[in-house]
Amino acid sequence: MLNPQIHESWKELLLNEFQKDYFVQLKSFLVEEKKSHVIYPPGNLIFAAFNNAHFNEVKVVILGQDPYHGPGQANGFCFSVNDGVKFPPSLANIFKELKSDIGCEIPLSGNLEHWAKQGVFLLNATLTVRQNTAGSHQNKGWETFTDSVIKLISDKKEKVVFLLWGNYAKAKAPLIDANKHLILEAAHPSPLARGAFFGSKHFSKTNEYLEKNGFEKINWCL
Repeated sequence: MLNPQIHESWKELLLNEFQKDYFVQLKSFLVEEKKSHVIYPPGNLIFAAFNNAHFNEVKVVILGQDPYHGPGQANGFCFSVNDGVKFPPSLANIFKELKSDIGCEIPLSGNLEHWAKQGVFLLNATLTVRQNTAGSHQNKGWETFTDSVIKLISDKKEKVVFLLWGNYAKAKAPLIDANKHLILEAAHPSPLARGAFFGSKHFSKTNEYLEKNGFEKINWCL
């Protein structure tokens, strides 16, 4: 299940990570899990975030926590769902903020692949989950891997925008060199945050920073 189907630009940088003991154990765990449970996203989409936002093209990082655990939802990008799937509440709130911030109409699809192809790295801290069991693959090694990925981006790139939504994502800030990158923090888009996410204007702030530093802006409208 986990012979990482990952773009060459990442594979080269992460080769050592894939050979570490924790990652070998993570692979064994996933092989066992798959024998008796349905795992999301499907194996060929586990590294979708990496395969659509190649390392050299990453301009923005959005951090999530877990893939969605309902049938047909998870597609390897944080906060994103497959075409035709009802928007989860957090994603619906992201689209509301997008409309308020830069005027994007609410899209028909919640698939964020269009963002990924422009260099928006949509990374979940945990890349897999057991069907209908939120958080079931936490503390199995994924967080060690994704922390190393965040640090890699911070160390080897410059002027990347990191969007940290909610306390879990904000806790990753120490991995990022704030002297080289822009860190924007906000409440989580979940309804549980009681609307505190709204008005953060992260989409327009991201584009202002990118433009100021000579990068092409993200077309956020889907």
